[in-house]
Amino acid sequence: MSTPAPRKWLSRRGFIAAVAVAGGGLAIGWAVNRRASSRHPAPAAALDAQGRLQLDALLRIAPDGRVTIVSKQSEIGQGIKTALPMVIAEELEVAWKDVVVEQGDLDARYGKQFTGASMSVRHNYDAFRRLGATARTMLVDAAAATWGVAASECQAASGAVQHRSSGRSLAYGALVAKAATLPVPTGRAVKLKKPEDFVLLGTRVPGVDNHAIVTGAPLFGIDMRVPGMLHAVYVKCPVFGGKVASADLDKVRRLAGVRHAFVVPGSGGLMSLMPGVAIVADSTWAAISARRQLDVTWDEGPGAQTSWRAIAAQAAALAQRPGATMLRRDGDVDKALGEAAKTVDAWYAYPFIGHAALEPLNCTAHFSQGTMEIWAGTQTPDWARDHVSSALSIPPGNIRLHILRSGGGFGRRLSSDFIVEAAAIAQRVEAPVKLLWSREDDMQHDHYRGGGFHRLRGGVSGQGRVTAWHDHYITVGHRGHPNAALSGDEFPGRWVENCTLEQSMIECAVPTGAWRAPGANVQAWVVQSFIDELAAAAGRDPLAFRLALLGEKREMRPAGFLSRGEGYQVARMRRVLQAVAEKSQWGRTMPAGQGQGIAFHASYGGYVAQVAEVSVSGSGRLSVDRVVCVCDVGEQIVNLSGAESQVQGAILDGLSAAWFQGLDIERGRVVQSNFHDYPLLRIGDAARAIEVHFLKSDNPTSGLGEPPLPPIAPAVCNAIYRATGVRVRELPIARTPLRATSAA
Repeated sequence: MSTPAPRKWLSRRGFIAAVAVAGGGLAIGWAVNRRASSRHPAPAAALDAQGRLQLDALLRIAPDGRVTIVSKQSEIGQGIKTALPMVIAEELEVAWKDVVVEQGDLDARYGKQFTGASMSVRHNYDAFRRLGATARTMLVDAAAATWGVAASECQAASGAVQHRSSGRSLAYGALVAKAATLPVPTGRAVKLKKPEDFVLLGTRVPGVDNHAIVTGAPLFGIDMRVPGMLHAVYVKCPVFGGKVASADLDKVRRLAGVRHAFVVPGSGGLMSLMPGVAIVADSTWAAISARRQLDVTWDEGPGAQTSWRAIAAQAAALAQRPGATMLRRDGDVDKALGEAAKTVDAWYAYPFIGHAALEPLNCTAHFSQGTMEIWAGTQTPDWARDHVSSALSIPPGNIRLHILRSGGGFGRRLSSDFIVEAAAIAQRVEAPVKLLWSREDDMQHDHYRGGGFHRLRGGVSGQGRVTAWHDHYITVGHRGHPNAALSGDEFPGRWVENCTLEQSMIECAVPTGAWRAPGANVQAWVVQSFIDELAAAAGRDPLAFRLALLGEKREMRPAGFLSRGEGYQVARMRRVLQAVAEKSQWGRTMPAGQGQGIAFHASYGGYVAQVAEVSVSGSGRLSVDRVVCVCDVGEQIVNLSGAESQVQGAILDGLSAAWFQGLDIERGRVVQSNFHDYPLLRIGDAARAIEVHFLKSDNPTSGLGEPPLPPIAPAVCNAIYRATGVRVRELPIARTPLRATSAA
């Protein structure tokens, strides 16, 4: 394992605290120097006059001792509203029961509020520890000054400061006024706790919203109510890129409960505000009923020529030619293939899929006296504000955005189209307006994970070593931007002497976006499945084959976005791979029709290996019996129950996508409309058992939303092969007959 860089704590210049007795309480905030190290990235976004990135007002301590911590990230089910406040509370030395967590709105004082790519913990963990420790140090100093003793004679615990020799104690609430008058401690004066002394981090803590969720309290965007609020639907062309040709709006306006009906011309392209018809009514039902009676003619545009069948045919033709972009060319692949003892040539394909979050997209907006107020569940509140500003010509300073809890995101709420739509409607209506998408809107106007194809060729020597690897990746994209780009540094790019990685793109009108573990979610399936094919060709055990391919000591150079610039730590991956083999009893004899499959992947700061055990009946019915997962996401698991839930959820989400989910595109539109023709994983198909194990390592603490998902698809597909001899090269798995052909 490589030696980590030494810690670089923020300097006095980069770390200042604004301390004020506001309403009798102590409010603490800080600024983070823009040149924070890559190991401790700055969690702030707003620059002050000195060029510092300012994060402010996240922590308040009241005279009654109540501690309020602001959650600045968006809660989308990943548990961040609980996890990050836990980090502050641990260093502050307060009992969790005495902490109140508030959801923060979009506010420059909070710094970066982007929520995605498993970055929330990664980008805030060290800074939040520092904030809690600084507040604790200030309170200890206040108690020492009050008693006239040295601070070294005092210690903080459970929301109070004790003087060890005299037994005196002062609660935090009694110290806030004094603390506000003292110098702010910096540098070595602020000591972080040793991880072995943690009493909160690493334990099981229920989500702060759990009670409200199970009792049906209003938390989500769909629950939002504002006095005088109207309800809206927004009807768009079923063909991507189409627009309104004509609409009988007078008919709609005469319907009961309808207040407004008008055409929105659209602006900013597919990702911002698509053209459509807005219907605003007194109730959701009135708006939906009016929508059903809307007579509209669409100008479908050139997008109507798009179909999945045509995309697949174009991909097959492109695969026969050199790729448009050469990502890596080492050695001579063709020569190595000609000299190989065994070769494998394979075609892998996967479809477009949707996000299908349980809570359909929705947003409430109110435009009054030049100011737009927005209530929405969004992963990118600053982007949403900027998109509204750009599309509707409203100064960013005149837009106020309240962040609400989201009923699932998975990358869909990184986009702001639904927010811009609500704001555009509100700009035309003199009342608050709540826009609610139907499930059909959600399914047919998503920003999808794009489909793609891989033409793979590989060769192995007589000794079972990989001697050639060729991957021609064909993706879809819009206006020259691929949905997901392959990296020349990704595994196994630098591990094979003769390696060619190339990429081509098919221009497509279908809008694409991030879907959980972007890029990695399909790259892992392709790579780990093809490695399994090569292992079978070489007659070698899949685990031993992978360990040999990884090698013993190689540490690769930074691999870009997916690894966050840390490079590929081979020893770290070998450790999780060997651990999952041990935990799963890899290689044990399985009954006929059953098999084990193994896979690994490094993405978004995490290293994960999984073993799946499956059964396939004589009729081809698949059952996932057990999944064993080992994760290394750094030096500390913040909330053990939340972490386990994230891993289990990622595995089930990835299994659902791999097994069942796939969208068909015909005449420029998505064919599927709801869950009756777009099935998700049901409880009867869920993995019977999921075992989660964490390995700590001396690496930055990372998130768990993304890393556990990519390995599940290849692990299951590789297990299917070992159970049946059937190699799954097309997703979803449900499209491949699984009747056994031969013993694997």
